[in-house]
Amino acid sequence: MEIRSTTDEDVDVFVDTVHAAFGLFPETPVEGGGLWWSALETDRCLLALTADGRPVGTAAAYSFELTLPGETLVPASGVTAVGVLPTHRRQGVLSAMMRHQLAELRTRGEFLSVLLASEARIYGRFGYGPATCTTQLTVPRHQAALAVPRARNAADAPTTGSVEMLRRAECGEILEEVYDRYRRAQSGALSRPHRWWALRAGQPPISPAPRYVAVHRDADGTPDGYASYSIESGTLTVDETIATHDVVFTALAQFILGHDLVSQVVFKHVPPAHPLRWQFADFRACEVSGDTDWLWVRILDVPGALTARGWFMDGELVLDVEDPFLGERGRYLLTVRDNKADCVPTDREPDLSLDVRDLGSVYLGGTAPSTLMRAGHIRAHHPRAAALADALFRAEQPPHCLHWF
Repeated sequence: MEIRSTTDEDVDVFVDTVHAAFGLFPETPVEGGGLWWSALETDRCLLALTADGRPVGTAAAYSFELTLPGETLVPASGVTAVGVLPTHRRQGVLSAMMRHQLAELRTRGEFLSVLLASEARIYGRFGYGPATCTTQLTVPRHQAALAVPRARNAADAPTTGSVEMLRRAECGEILEEVYDRYRRAQSGALSRPHRWWALRAGQPPISPAPRYVAVHRDADGTPDGYASYSIESGTLTVDETIATHDVVFTALAQFILGHDLVSQVVFKHVPPAHPLRWQFADFRACEVSGDTDWLWVRILDVPGALTARGWFMDGELVLDVEDPFLGERGRYLLTVRDNKADCVPTDREPDLSLDVRDLGSVYLGGTAPSTLMRAGHIRAHHPRAAALADALFRAEQPPHCLHWF
């Protein structure tokens, strides 16, 4: 079997193969673009070929930036379009492609990659761990009243603003600019490169699907939030709500919930710890559903990854990290001083022993190491290790990602 990078001439073969692997047919092109695969980076796509040259598997990666705790932006490969034809599954094709891809990422000097898992059982064995979650809130229109307290903790919280309703086709530049401001401050968020917006490649509001957009502007008229939505059969569905401050999110939610001629409102991709539920006059108004994993993280260079993110407590921790898929193991001394970390190999006795996939899960601060200890994933070598690890890996805000790729 051969695994090779694609060229521009391979695009149709790649697209046909990945669709066949999922039992789908490619969409018919529409005016204005919008095909998800139009944003693929040809030099980062892989084809697995049989000895006689037949394509049987695909994998690809996008070039993104990931926001880490401490508002640090780092390169991250967004793994996508991974599939193997049904005739060649369980024959080592997927493992070979994933190993080939991880080697390529290291060659590029990258220390982590991310993906959205179509099936949760697949990617743990390749070293990926679920690092962010997202949820969906459904609110009956007759229970949608908010009772927002007047108290605000942030002295710089916006106090005035306005909401304007636009069609998706009227506000592309606004969406791109607001999303970019948001993702730079939100741990776990991915960039949306300009070419995605230009090609309209992805899900709404990037795609050309018709949508209304509620745009929030601050007192100076500068856009600082938006909600993309559609209405069908009496249900108003919000694709995503992007806000640079909780007050902006509340203003957008009030606008959406006040929409007439709908029976219920569905907010997709709400952070699990978001305060919206607490703002309803009726706490039981919200039905929480679709609570699921979203972004999975794979660490390729432990010292590189741990020294890149921000930290919020001083301390030392010795980590014994195993990478079964790549056949590697290392012991590292993590030392944090003044929000910066140093991470070097050590022969000291470990505080924790863990798989690289579990390091990916705790890396952004969304999962406490003690949770994975209780689940039997991480081994603590002394009674103080759990509390120390929880305190060190804590982030200033829960990570969240809503970009689809």
